[in-house]
Amino acid sequence: MTTFLLVHGAWHGAWCWHKLTPLLEAAGARVLAPDLPSMGSDITPPGVITLDYWAKFIADLTAAQPEAVVLVAHSRGGIVASQAAELVPERIRRIVYVAAYLLPARATLAAEARRDVDSLIPSNMIPASSGLTCTVRAEAIRAAFYGECSDADAEFAMARLSPEPLKPLVTPLDLTPERFGRVPRTYVETTLDRVITPVAQRRMQEALPCDSVFRLATDHSPFLSQPESLARILSSI
Repeated sequence: MTTFLLVHGAWHGAWCWHKLTPLLEAAGARVLAPDLPSMGSDITPPGVITLDYWAKFIADLTAAQPEAVVLVAHSRGGIVASQAAELVPERIRRIVYVAAYLLPARATLAAEARRDVDSLIPSNMIPASSGLTCTVRAEAIRAAFYGECSDADAEFAMARLSPEPLKPLVTPLDLTPERFGRVPRTYVETTLDRVITPVAQRRMQEALPCDSVFRLATDHSPFLSQPESLARILSSI
């Protein structure tokens, strides 16, 4: 039995997988879909959140499973999954980057996001006065994240977004070829994406090639807009 551990992206929580999880389970998989600390319904204060904090959370959950897991990382979840793989590579069967940041050692998400000049996100991020979190300008959210989703799914998601801790976004990844580099990688491209554009997704894959690549003609949120197609891809891996 395959165990999938789903790592949600920025501003999201475990709730974003609610359509995908039952499809994977129906195909015979075991699915873990946690809220990262300080996200979703988790009440951890954002001031304590770092990339290492999140990576250790995922690594500890991974290590507690009876078998090696497949990490499925969406968007910002990519840097969390990569850093977790550096900690427990022997417990991870594969990382699947779903429209996710796939970055090399010493890179930061913030720098890569700024390179993506056609993304709707960098210009619409609003830092909190505390300097600890950020949100996305309300009028940009639907077009950025949920452009191919139904109105009902978009409204469901937009009502549940939460502030994103800033520290992980500006933290350089601490990765080595001997640990992170030995974990097999798959990429799922979203070709209508306006958060991480197709150009950016392919640029990241050129820097860190994956041994399998799939493409979905959809927005940044295939777990809502095309959950059946995404489930088929994951179940085939």
